Amino acid sequence: MALYTCIFSQACYDANNIILEKFEQLTDDDFKEKTHLFNGRYENLYLTVNKLPELEMIVNTARENAANILNVQPEKLVSGFWLNLMKAGDVTTAHTHDDDEELLSGVYYIRVPENSGDLMITENKEKTVIKAEEGMFVFFSPKTLHEVSENKSSQSRLSIAFNFGLKNT
Repeated sequence: MALYTCIFSQACYDANNIILEKFEQLTDDDFKEKTHLFNGRYENLYLTVNKLPELEMIVNTARENAANILNVQPEKLVSGFWLNLMKAGDVTTAHTHDDDEELLSGVYYIRVPENSGDLMITENKEKTVIKAEEGMFVFFSPKTLHEVSENKSSQSRLSIAFNFGLKNT
């Protein structure tokens, strides 16, 4: 598998504005869970799809892309997702996703203001910088150390992250 794979989706990109509009109307009570509290910010915001039905297309597209990368049928994959909101000055700390039996991790970008941070992945002590773009998925191994540099813009950045594994049969 390549270090990372980028895939642009026009259909998902076209849904970004409505997702962003509805996301901004959510309250703290709408999130079923918040985890990974670092520097005063929860990095992971968990939401059920029924709170934001437009996410279903993104989740399904991510699963189809993951299935293609992993060379399995989409229905054989189990997935989890969470939102990541980075306000001005926020960073996402270096981490991996290899806690369970994940086979692939990924991120989809909903809003990426200029200078709102880059995805940085590290392999063999070598850092690769990936410039995020709205409408783009980036897939990588869950064992890959990754982080997001500081949001130096005055606007919030919003992405959705995924993990994929095989269903137990």
